[in-house]
Amino acid sequence: MTEDHQHDTTPHDRKMKQWSQLLKAENSWTMFKVISEFVNSFEVMNSTDPCVSIFGSARTKPEHPYYQLAVDMAKRLTEEGYGIITGGGPGIMEAGNKGASLSNGLSVGLNIDLPFEQNNNPYIDNAHNLNFRYFFVRKVMFVKYAQAFVVLPGGFGTLDELFEVLTLIQTKKITMVPVILVGSEYWTGLRDWIAKTMLEKEQNINAEDMNLLPIVDTPDEVAQIINRFYQRDGSSISPNYEL
Repeated sequence: MTEDHQHDTTPHDRKMKQWSQLLKAENSWTMFKVISEFVNSFEVMNSTDPCVSIFGSARTKPEHPYYQLAVDMAKRLTEEGYGIITGGGPGIMEAGNKGASLSNGLSVGLNIDLPFEQNNNPYIDNAHNLNFRYFFVRKVMFVKYAQAFVVLPGGFGTLDELFEVLTLIQTKKITMVPVILVGSEYWTGLRDWIAKTMLEKEQNINAEDMNLLPIVDTPDEVAQIINRFYQRDGSSISPNYEL
């Protein structure tokens, strides 16, 4: 066989990998589960007022300083007129909902079914306590109804949420909104790596992208950044995008 003929085969002529029998036609019905989850979530979230999404670790204990910082952060933002959206679980999420609840503010919990860590915290408004099967549906709710994102120390899930929001803003898929990292001791190393490696060495981002990552340490600083961004003009506030 000549070299030309050796490359003249189609993918179906080769021995291809096969799916296991676990892939069944019934999986096509998954789309109806997804649609149902979207419809239920939109019906609840469309009745909420403008919110701030708070991200952070589910493993942070109530006695940890970051837990109390998240409580104070949520209370301060509630005083500014924002509802609080969290992932609905323990740790920083619980602290965010607790702060909103203590200030009689809107307290939204977007829970996800996980084999560990996740359970509904007791500080979520009954009418705004949502449970999700799919991460991607949950993420839409985090993003669409948030006028800012406050990111406290966390693990892989927190980083996933942070970088997804940054990507959506960078690619102009959502409206420009504040993304604020809270905890300079925790986040400065990551920001330095982004500046030195991603930006300066590899040029994988633009210099102005660094403006998307302010780092602060206090609730007042967070409130100031958000207020400055919106110039205290509630009439300019709207959901981040239309689907």
